[in-house]
Amino acid sequence: MSQRPYSIAAFREAARTLAATGHRLYQQGWSPATSSNYSIRLNAGHAAITCSGKDKGLLEETDIMVVDLQGQPVGDGKPSAETLLHTQLYRRFDKVGAVLHTHSHASTVLTMHWPADHLTLEGYELLKALEGITTHDTRVTLPVFDNTQDIAELSARVDQAMDQGLANHAYLIRGHGLYTWAADMATCYRQLEALETLLAIELDRRRLG
Repeated sequence: MSQRPYSIAAFREAARTLAATGHRLYQQGWSPATSSNYSIRLNAGHAAITCSGKDKGLLEETDIMVVDLQGQPVGDGKPSAETLLHTQLYRRFDKVGAVLHTHSHASTVLTMHWPADHLTLEGYELLKALEGITTHDTRVTLPVFDNTQDIAELSARVDQAMDQGLANHAYLIRGHGLYTWAADMATCYRQLEALETLLAIELDRRRLG
């Protein structure tokens, strides 16, 4: 029998972490019902990712599967429809170890009701939760990509934006949600929590005029 291309122990740990992360995000209201997808790099060529159509509030370790970095499943299971947005990040950045995608109320409303192709966060103390930022006196611009069912095409657009120096910490998909990534899941969750909080603040500020 051929050897597996990834460590079983690493996969089991990733599955536990992803299931627990899904519960946390669901409880925050950032991953309602079967929305959202999450992943963890296993090695240079593989990642553990949530299976398609799983309720994130009930996510179990058996709801996690393995894909290669071309987005193809390794073994049984149907990966998230947006797998290529995860693998694009793993292919582009060797140091990315985790990716989180959420579907929050704030990110949906902001990107549907303000037509700009970017959203700027500036002057917030909470920006220091993002990797590499050490002062509130900074500006983070999140690109906003129009939504599409052609995930390969969207992945290519993200890659092109990164070629231009955009999307350094995260990006938004219009009416759809937020993507962020980091070296490990703890850092990725911290970034996502900060960004989701700031998006909610930005939504309130716009409502208040």
